[in-house]
Amino acid sequence: MKLKKFGGTEQKIYDMVAPIVTGLGYLVWDVRYEKEGADWYLRIFIDSETDTISINDCEKVTTPVSDLLDEKDPIAQSYILEVSSAGLEADLVRESHFDACIGCEVRARGIRPFEGGNREVVGILEDWDKEGITLKVNDTEQKYSFQSLAFVKLYFDFG
Repeated sequence: MKLKKFGGTEQKIYDMVAPIVTGLGYLVWDVRYEKEGADWYLRIFIDSETDTISINDCEKVTTPVSDLLDEKDPIAQSYILEVSSAGLEADLVRESHFDACIGCEVRARGIRPFEGGNREVVGILEDWDKEGITLKVNDTEQKYSFQSLAFVKLYFDFG
């Protein structure tokens, strides 16, 4: 996996909407501008430091963000705006995500099986750098390079 950096359209949108989102008491977790089939989607993922995100929270953010985007018109072609929660198992794809999640339980999936044959590992994110992550798994620190990983997500035990 590669760390994602804001750039171009996503950075422009982030810079525009972040003051609105933070003013409403939320955080912008990620901005994605993606094409699916014939349609373009502008996806804004929000989070909260104090609570879970509900559909009402997404609705509360959508209207002022949509109004601002309509006014400023930063994207030439038509697109579908989606505002949603980053989710319980949010993807960690940016440097700020790894910084914010030190000490959190995460799930990492390897491109190929790790030593021992497993493709996934769950552990506490102890540290990270440009090369990879260090997880504490069963009281042992293990390092995984980003090149060996398909993804890293927050982990939630559903049961």
